[in-house]
Amino acid sequence: MMTKTNETGAEMGIEVVMPREGGPEVLEVARRDAPRRPKAGEAVVRVEATGVSFAEVQMLKGRYFMQPKFPFVPGYDLVGEVESVGEGVDGGLVGQRVAALTQTGSWADRVALDAKNLAPVPDGLDSADAVAAVTNGVTAWQMIHRAASVRPGQTVLVHGASGGVGTLLVQLARLAGAEVIGTASASKHEHVRALGAIPIDYRGEDVPQRVREISPGGLDAVFDHVGGPGLVDSWRMLRRGGTLVTYGSASTLGDTGHRLKPYLPIVGQVLLWSAMPNGKRATFYYVQRWPKLFKEDLSTVLSLLAEGKIEAHVDRRLPLERAAEALGLLVSGKVSGKVVLMPGLGAESRLS
Repeated sequence: MMTKTNETGAEMGIEVVMPREGGPEVLEVARRDAPRRPKAGEAVVRVEATGVSFAEVQMLKGRYFMQPKFPFVPGYDLVGEVESVGEGVDGGLVGQRVAALTQTGSWADRVALDAKNLAPVPDGLDSADAVAAVTNGVTAWQMIHRAASVRPGQTVLVHGASGGVGTLLVQLARLAGAEVIGTASASKHEHVRALGAIPIDYRGEDVPQRVREISPGGLDAVFDHVGGPGLVDSWRMLRRGGTLVTYGSASTLGDTGHRLKPYLPIVGQVLLWSAMPNGKRATFYYVQRWPKLFKEDLSTVLSLLAEGKIEAHVDRRLPLERAAEALGLLVSGKVSGKVVLMPGLGAESRLS
């Protein structure tokens, strides 16, 4: 396919724009000038794979606490090849495959990024598998090892064990030597069992009761992305010395008002519990909580993936142009694992 250029002869690329609140159908695929020579300290990365996450579901509703104003290009993470570098960046980086956390902006075929935030991707690692372990993998790794300090012989509960973060939480907790209980809809229990966790149907079963049957002494850690009233149950299921890690507010997606509103009661409750002298601990996690450790932890997760010690569980790969379909799949709750957008898959369908 011939490269598209603008009226001045400059190369053009594509990006997906989130123009306003609405459903997945509001997403727009647009042409724009490809990034030119990067600025000092930057690298231009040709995107091979970029993830679709629950953060984008929240952004589409205007409910994500760190989102920019509409319109903007979403995309929380990427894996790609460095095409060019700016002043002050080692030229040896050109041609290297890298991964990065972008939070927004990666739903495009090329992106200019701060070079110091790029992590190397091990040789032979599939791009879609790798991107499935960027945001989700580091989130899971840091919650297991930095927030909760999970140890061999402990028992932990993972809410949403079949999701993008949940599947990696289960695997990393198992790798750390813990027994894992995972909530999921009944249709996904086989998948959760295959990961090594004991499944509980959060829709059809009494979760606290089932946890007491499985682990009568309580839990050493609970990883809760749901928030809402169920957060109290998560706290109560802990044994003395246990840790509750809350990292989202999925239950409040349909709420109205300011997007920070759902998080205020969670943060307030966490602070209250943390101040109580009962031997248990609660903490709120977000992916940039330890920014200086992110690149190190990402490299660790990618190494585990390359060594076959964990699996990425990519549900499906779609062309970048089908971002609306990809986001719709995530909204439907019918996927297990990660949905990945790949610019290279859709060359034949690009805008003329």
